[in-house]
Parts: sequence; C-alpha cells; structure tokens
Amino acid sequence: MARHGAELLPELPSSLARAFESYLSSLRFERGLSLNSIDAYARDLGRYGSWLQQRGIRHLGEVDRSDIEAYALDLAEGELAPRTRARALVAVRRFHSFAAAESVTDSDPASEVSPPQEGLRLPKALSLTDIETMLATTAGEEPVQIRAAALLELLYATGARISEAVGVDLDDLDLDASLVRLYGKGGKERIVPLGSHARTALGAWVSRVRPSMAAKAKSPGRGQTSGRGHVSGRDHAGALFLNARGTRLSRQSAWQIVKDASERAGLAVEVSPHTFRHSFATHLLEGGADIRVVQELLGHASVTTTQIYTKVSEETLREVYATSHPRAR
Repeated sequence: MARHGAELLPELPSSLARAFESYLSSLRFERGLSLNSIDAYARDLGRYGSWLQQRGIRHLGEVDRSDIEAYALDLAEGELAPRTRARALVAVRRFHSFAAAESVTDSDPASEVSPPQEGLRLPKALSLTDIETMLATTAGEEPVQIRAAALLELLYATGARISEAVGVDLDDLDLDASLVRLYGKGGKERIVPLGSHARTALGAWVSRVRPSMAAKAKSPGRGQTSGRGHVSGRDHAGALFLNARGTRLSRQSAWQIVKDASERAGLAVEVSPHTFRHSFATHLLEGGADIRVVQELLGHASVTTTQIYTKVSEETLREVYATSHPRAR
C-alpha cells in the first residue's frame, strides 16, 4: 500500500486509528500534499490521538468542544515552540472538519476553536556580506567545494526551497539562456533566471565534477523518487546535484552543506537553506523589485504571502534611518 504517513501514528484504539488514516490518505491522494507535509500532519495527529487516549476517549464521536479547548490549553503549557503549537491545533481543526464532512462524526466540535494568535515572526535575512562570506568558504578545486558553491549560488540566485533545488534535473537547467525550471508545492512549475555567478558555479559543477560522480552510480535506479515528490521518468543519474554514490543529493545532505558553510564562515546567526530564500526575497525588494515579480520568482500562490518580506525591508529602513538621520533620536 502506498505510504501516506499512517506508519508514524502511535498505537491507538481502532476507531481513532481508522479516522486518522482515512484523513491522511485523503491528503495524499485527493489533495496531493507532499509526503513531508503528510508526515507533519501524522505527527501532529499522533500527538492528539495519544492525548485523547490518555483521557479515555476511544471514539471520535465522543470528542466535544471542551476536549479540544483543553487540548489547546495543554499545548500552550507544553514545551513546544509557539509556531509548532499553532500548527498542531490547525491540524486538529482540519481533521475534525474532514471527519464531519465525511459523516464520520455528526458535527465538528473544533469549528469554533481558534488557533492561538502568535506574533508575526519576520524571516531572518543575511546581509550581502554574510552571503559572500559563506560563498567564499566554498572556493577551491575539491569536488565537494565545487558542488557546495553550485548549490549555494543556486539557492541565493533563485530563492529556491531546498526540496526544489535538489529536485532539479539536468534537463531543467539551461545555462546558455541562464534559466532554471523549478517545481514547487503541488508540482507547480516556474522558470527563474540565473545570475552570472550562479551560472559560472553551476557550469563548473556540471562540466568538471558531476560526470565523474554520475559514473559511480551502481545502477540506473529507475523508479527512484525525485526531489519533486513524484517518480521521475528519467533515472536518478539525470539529477543536477549528486552525492558521492552518483545518486540524487538528499534534502538532508543539502541542508548539511549549507550548515557547514555557515559554520566555516563563523556567522553568529543560525543559517538554514530557507535563510537563503528569505535573503533572496529581501534583497530583491530592498533593491527596488516589484512585489509581484518577487511573488512569481518565489512561487507564492498569493501576494499576501510575499508581503511579509516588505515588512523586513521596512524594518531595515527604520534601522538605517535611526542610525543615519541627525534628528532621528
């Protein structure tokens, strides 16, 4: 049976387990969510299911609004981060909505329970100096250095999510036209331009290092799942970024490459692949790019999602004003 996160659920009463598995299956096969998203839902629902079981609730129809409010309170008093708590409660609300819509329960007890209102958390963007310091740590002729330079340049040049970056195939890259095709959430495709630095770094990787790594693959590997979350018609040797075995570089390995570069650069802030995405958007807006253009480049379905970066730019303007204007203080 196709995996849809159910194996991450704890042991639960059969009635609860069937309801959770049905919902996770719908997320996979009806809504088309990625396996990573479904796993996140499974973990949140597993936490909720264990909580219900501890309260002696064995059937979903026994849950009422007071139970969900009590669960929300327990989440708030727990050790989870604020955003994790909010996400966990959203998962519960969506699950109960599904159960009512599918007539698993007679009503939706979570419909009037709102998630906690967390303060707006602005993305952290690196300065251009920090970006360049990280990129400088990849200078060298070792294969891993050339690969790291290509990956970091791609992330900063395109604002790609890490899953999008490792999901790029050679056929998606057009160095002559300085373009790359990315596949975002739900398999949505977008074309993003590459700057000269990214084009040079990627060219060095593709021509000088990647062929020898591709030759190390033991087999064609047909049917291997690509970073896009679907089974590629091409073998994994068609991936742009490869590991030492000649197979597609994993998200975890790509994350480690970013982390290692950050540590070598001695940056005081925590850096993740998403930090490059934040920096990409923030630097574009600070440079005068139209927010609708940034929206398209990031692959956001709504400009509302992109608008959070304008707040980052506004904060930067305030800081510059406060330190530069003679009558600002």
